[in-house]
Amino acid sequence: MRDSGKKRILVIEDDAHIAEGLRLNLSLKGYDVKISPDGVSGIRDWKEWKPELIVLDIMLPGIDGLTVLRNIRLEDERLPILVLSARGEIEDRIKGLSCGVDDYLGKPFNLDEFLLRVERLLIRSSWGHEEGVSAGAPVGRIYKFGKNVIDFEKFTAVCSCGKVTLTEQEVKLLRLFIANRGKPLSRNELLEMGWGYTGATPTRTVDNFIVRFRKYFEDNPHEPVFFRSLRSVGYIFDHDS
Repeated sequence: MRDSGKKRILVIEDDAHIAEGLRLNLSLKGYDVKISPDGVSGIRDWKEWKPELIVLDIMLPGIDGLTVLRNIRLEDERLPILVLSARGEIEDRIKGLSCGVDDYLGKPFNLDEFLLRVERLLIRSSWGHEEGVSAGAPVGRIYKFGKNVIDFEKFTAVCSCGKVTLTEQEVKLLRLFIANRGKPLSRNELLEMGWGYTGATPTRTVDNFIVRFRKYFEDNPHEPVFFRSLRSVGYIFDHDS
């Protein structure tokens, strides 16, 4: 049962020894702690348990930590995320920061330093709530491209075929494309970041959404300008500024 008086911290870590050590020490500091042993369960627990902070390992089985991070940032830009990783190279740190990490600690780490960083992240996060800012509020409610206007808050779009109501999954996939504007995305990347799927999953799942987007947003769905196919790669979303 959730203790509403405690800050909730989700630890996504596959090393049971490290995870239990973090649970013990965070609990002793008065936090409510939940452990997710892999990326798939981490995404599920984030959605269902709604933590105030996430401690995230990068090298996870199934879906890696950066994919988990990108998935979360599609829906929540403000949730504080602290990465713990044995991969301490500067390139890995830059990649994590570019994906939306708030803080980064390499393994092995000092426990006192870790606890202080957690405390500071939660304090900074509370400032936004005091100002009336919702942690789950989308960044950029309105997005325009071509003749199209997407309202991410109302889950609607105005396009050449009129006004359409978007599903939650359509909105998530659109955010993913917009966040990666001009960057080729493979079907596997779209499945992992958009649905949390790994392994052999039918690629028609993605293709069917692309067909729908082209119907909504392209003047000629058979000659797409915005949602284009890349042979042997996947898809790319782009438009003139």
